[in-house]
Amino acid sequence: MNSKVVEVASALDFIRDGDTIVHTSASYAGCPDYILKSLEDRFLETQHPAGLMLYAGCGHGKPGGYGGDDRFGHPGFLRRTICTHPDVVQTVRKRIEDNEIEGYVFPQGVVQQLFRCAAAKQPGLLTKIGIGTYVDPRIDGGKLNSVTVEDLVQLQVIDGEEYLFFKTIPVDVAVIRGTTSDERGNISIEEESLKLELLEVALAAKASGGKVLVQVKQIVANGSIKARDVVVPGELVDAVVVCDDIAEYHRQTTGTVYSPFLSSELRCPPGAVAKPKEVLRPEDIVCRRAVYEIHRGAIINVGIGIGVGVGSVATVEGIVDDVTFTIEMGVFGGTPQSGPNFGSMINATSYVSQTAMFDYYHSGGLDIAFLGAAEIDSEGNVNVSRFGGRAAGQGGFIDISQTSKKVVFCTYFKAKGFEADVEGGKLVIKNEGKVPKFVDKVEQITFNGKLSRQKGQEVVICTERCVFRLVKDGVMLTEIAPGLDLERDIIGNMGFRPIVSDDLKVMDGRIFVPGRMGCFD
Repeated sequence: MNSKVVEVASALDFIRDGDTIVHTSASYAGCPDYILKSLEDRFLETQHPAGLMLYAGCGHGKPGGYGGDDRFGHPGFLRRTICTHPDVVQTVRKRIEDNEIEGYVFPQGVVQQLFRCAAAKQPGLLTKIGIGTYVDPRIDGGKLNSVTVEDLVQLQVIDGEEYLFFKTIPVDVAVIRGTTSDERGNISIEEESLKLELLEVALAAKASGGKVLVQVKQIVANGSIKARDVVVPGELVDAVVVCDDIAEYHRQTTGTVYSPFLSSELRCPPGAVAKPKEVLRPEDIVCRRAVYEIHRGAIINVGIGIGVGVGSVATVEGIVDDVTFTIEMGVFGGTPQSGPNFGSMINATSYVSQTAMFDYYHSGGLDIAFLGAAEIDSEGNVNVSRFGGRAAGQGGFIDISQTSKKVVFCTYFKAKGFEADVEGGKLVIKNEGKVPKFVDKVEQITFNGKLSRQKGQEVVICTERCVFRLVKDGVMLTEIAPGLDLERDIIGNMGFRPIVSDDLKVMDGRIFVPGRMGCFD
C-alpha cells in the first residue's frame, strides 16, 4: 500500500478554486496551521485557489496573534464564510463588515450537527436552536451584511410548533489535525487538548466526494497505533503532512506548545490548578458571587469571558469534585482554563467530540451555564453578538443559553473605563464606566428574555455590584454590594428602571474578603 504521507505542496493540490473548506480548531487548539500557512503562501504567490467558502465550526483564530482563519483574509481568497465567532478572526471579519464577502453566523452546535448531516447526506437540520434570536429568518437569518442574500435558514411549523431548518452544506476539503499518523493515514490525538469534530468533518468531506488532509507531529510504522486510539481511520484520509515547526504551527493551545496536563496524559495536583487570591478585582467578585449558584452534582458549562473564572473559584472552594464542569468543545470534568488556554481543561475526566457535546447540551443535559453578557435590556434580552456594526458572533452561546436549566450571566455592570478596588470588605468604585451594559434595547438579540421567561427558565445576572434575576415581569434587582447606594451606583447607571425586590439583600460579605469563602462547608 502506498504511503499517504506527502509534502505539503502535494496536499494543497487537492484544493481547487471555489471549494468549500472546513478546518477544525477551537481558537488555536487543534489548528492545522502549517497547512493553512502553506495554503496562504500559495494563494499570495499564484492567486489560487481563489473564491473559497470557509465553513467554520468554532472560533478559529489566534488571540493576540496571527493564524488560523486570519490567513483567509486576503482579497479574493474567500467569497463566503459560514462561521460562529468572527470576532476572533479580524481579517475575515473586516471583509464581512466591508461587504467584500458574504457572511453568515450560526450557532456553534448547529454547525457541528450540520457536519453530521452532510456526512449522512441529509438535507439539513431541524431544530429549535436560534428561534427568537437574530438567526431566526424573521429577523436576520444569521446574515451579517447586505451582500449576503441567500436564505440558508427556514422557519417551519410542525404539529403547531416552530422550528428552524438549516440547509446542509457539502464539504469539498476537510483540513484536520492529529498528533500521530501511520503510513496508512490512521490518526491519533494523544497530545491534543481537544477531540473536536475531526471524524465528523472527515465523514462529511468523503460523503460530499471531497478530500481529507491531515497535519500531524510525527509518522510511525503501520500497526504502531492501537486500533482503539485511532480517531480518524486511514480509509477516510487522502493526505498526511508532517508539520516542520511544532512551536509555531502545531501548538497545543494559543498559550502552550505542549503540556501533558492539558491533554490529560498526567494529572495536576489540585493546589497547582488554582489558589486563593490575595487581592480581589471586580471580575473576582463576579465569579465568587456566581459560584453561589452552584449545587452539588450539577453539570456545568463555562463560556468565554469573566465567567470562565468560576471554575478556579470552585476549585479553591473545594467543590470541583462534587460537580462536573464541561466545555462545549467536548471535555467533561476538571478545571476550565482561561486566557490563551481557554477551551481546555486541567484534570479532565473524559473527551467526546464537539458534535456529541452539543447533542448533550441541546437535549437539556446542562444544569447551569455561566455565560458573558455585553448588553441586557428590560425584557431580559442579551446581546453578545453585534456592537455598532461589528460582527462579533457568539460561538455556542445560543445553543447553551437556550437549553441550560439555569443560566448565570457574568458581566461588569458598566464598560469602558470602569475601575474599582475591593477594600475593607467593600467594593470601592474608583472610576465609573462610560458605557452602560443595562440598556433600554439591545442592539441584537442573542438571548431572548421573553421566550426564556415564558418557559420558566431560571436566569441570574451577576455583576460586581449587584445581582438580578429574570422574573415574570422583567428584570428584578435582588442583591446589592455592601456600601453601595441603590440609586447612585445602580439604578442611576441603567438604561431602564428594574423591578426592585421587596426583599433586597446585601451580597454575602465573604465574597469581598480575600481567601477561601467556605460557602460550601
